[in-house]
Amino acid sequence: MTARPGLWRVGMAVYARDLRLAFRRWEQAVQPVVFLLMVATLFPLALSPEAAQLRGVAAGVLWVAALLASLLALEFLFRADHEDGSLEQLVLSGHPLGWLSIFKVLAHWTISGLPLVLVSPVVATSLAVPASALAVVMLSLLLGTGVLSFVGGAAAALTLGVKRGGVLVSVLTLPLVMPALIFGAQAADLAIMGESARGPLLLLLALLVLSVSLAPLAIAAALRIGVE
Repeated sequence: MTARPGLWRVGMAVYARDLRLAFRRWEQAVQPVVFLLMVATLFPLALSPEAAQLRGVAAGVLWVAALLASLLALEFLFRADHEDGSLEQLVLSGHPLGWLSIFKVLAHWTISGLPLVLVSPVVATSLAVPASALAVVMLSLLLGTGVLSFVGGAAAALTLGVKRGGVLVSVLTLPLVMPALIFGAQAADLAIMGESARGPLLLLLALLVLSVSLAPLAIAAALRIGVE
């Protein structure tokens, strides 16, 4: 019982530190949001301004754009810590590395995933998504970006120290997050059509629980190898 408060304090310290460092490199945090907004602006111009046609492809466009936007920031998840030596200090700290990696991934999601969720109503509205479906769109992205952050965190840890690791991170991450993309787009599409999206949302939640359970173990093992 006495170890839990200590672990929570350490975890929150890692979380707060990563947030402070991320705000100093604000351009990296802005990139995913700018990418998503650009897609929302350009896609209707390239396809058609008709609401019915946009509404038919809105779920797929929104989810693919959000997925690709999230990949932009994954490369930097552990790179700065590896370069300045702080990652080695975390490995040698004596605290469970898997536990600490959860808070590092949460900080990354707060900077790169949460803004995408918050701007998604604007993007969805530009794609003619009805207001009644916006809550489901946001919830699906909330769960889906969480899955992407944890799975991508494992890929980023595996490619630590590799030159041009960003491309390799994307190659490793994309096949693993395809189920999240499928269920998320299906949930959004069902909500747009006025049907219940409960099934795909529950599957997304199950994927998030699975990724939170397994990804920290993979991250911890990969980081130890990368530091050595």
